[in-house]
Amino acid sequence: MLALLRRRNFALLWFGGLISLMGDYALFVGLPIYVYQLTGSTLATSGMFVAGLLPHLLVGSIAGVFVDRWDRKRTLVIANVALGLLLLPLLLVRSEGGLWVVYLVALLQSAVGQFVRPAENALLPTLVEEEHLLPANALNSLNNNIARLVGPPLGGAIAATLGLTGIALIDAASFFLAALLIALISKPASAAKEDHQAAPDVAVKGWVRVWREWLAGLRVIKGRRDVSFVTALLAVTALGEGVFSVLFLVFVSDVLHGGARELGRLMGAQAVGGLIGGTVVGWVGDKLSLSRLLGFSSIAFGLGDLAVFNYPAYFSGIWLGVLFMAFVGVPGVGFSTSINTLLQSGVEDGYRGRVFAAVDTTQALMQLIGTLLAGTLGGLLSVVTVLNVQGAGYIVAGLLALSLLPGEAPQPSQAAEATGVH
Repeated sequence: MLALLRRRNFALLWFGGLISLMGDYALFVGLPIYVYQLTGSTLATSGMFVAGLLPHLLVGSIAGVFVDRWDRKRTLVIANVALGLLLLPLLLVRSEGGLWVVYLVALLQSAVGQFVRPAENALLPTLVEEEHLLPANALNSLNNNIARLVGPPLGGAIAATLGLTGIALIDAASFFLAALLIALISKPASAAKEDHQAAPDVAVKGWVRVWREWLAGLRVIKGRRDVSFVTALLAVTALGEGVFSVLFLVFVSDVLHGGARELGRLMGAQAVGGLIGGTVVGWVGDKLSLSRLLGFSSIAFGLGDLAVFNYPAYFSGIWLGVLFMAFVGVPGVGFSTSINTLLQSGVEDGYRGRVFAAVDTTQALMQLIGTLLAGTLGGLLSVVTVLNVQGAGYIVAGLLALSLLPGEAPQPSQAAEATGVH
């Protein structure tokens, strides 16, 4: 698996993603700390997260249309430069009166960011052969977990010493460096062309054509059983993740009787497990079909979650929870890696941007619904009961993947035949 990093183009994309992700995680931790210290208001702090979430719902799916039209490499370079420049207005924030600048930056950053993941996931299959897609995606999960380990403590340290100015400059530098590395990729993205098949009337211009191309992307999802199944599976698990994001904090506080330090240990343990998982997935990738990897990973992830949520009924202390969270990180990589590989290999190149963007938007919507449900369910049922439903959902999803998905992922040409697109 690590041999892929000796391939210049893939290594440039991988290191560019790692550097920008570390900056992102530093900002994700450091900026809320700064806003809360500036305002003393949890409402003002949550407003920043809302500003970051809205573009997922309003822009995310449409962004995929343009990702499929444009050159993916150039899109990533321009997007990373824009993300770096958009952070610079934070240098002007000196008081609570400048809070609107923080919200605006969060909104615009999220809007530009909607082009990044679809473009990266659509570009990756053009840089490696299909038989290397799974280990390539496993390596991408590996750099995400490295960033999760390095970025948050870095963000906290920068916020404590250099304030908002340091956070903005460090993250901006990470985006500029990522843009430089991606610009050095020598192999051009081959699929970034206007899709005339998606809009039969080529005389139609403007937003009417965008609408038709967007609908064509949705038809790809609907027309492929494996792609539509994966999308539905992600929608269900995203609902559970929305619930988890709210109630896990309550679980740590009320069940484990912990605080920020204990929460950090648990989440850090999952990242460590993710590092191990990247290696494990790269090793077993040749031995399991994607459907089996997805199914077994989802089941193991759910079982690990159930262990985390229920062990306090029998054992005290946090360290057993840390161990279980580290275990959860391993199948978590298998789950995300198999999902990405299934979508990349099952969708024709000219439609990948739209499919990934639509999937991301669906997940964001379901996470938002899950977040809202958490408050209601948490008041009606015990926290552990609700979290157990979330864990059981992964087990059910895994069983369905094993029984309903085909044993092998289809070739992109087969995806075109199955959906009637070319």
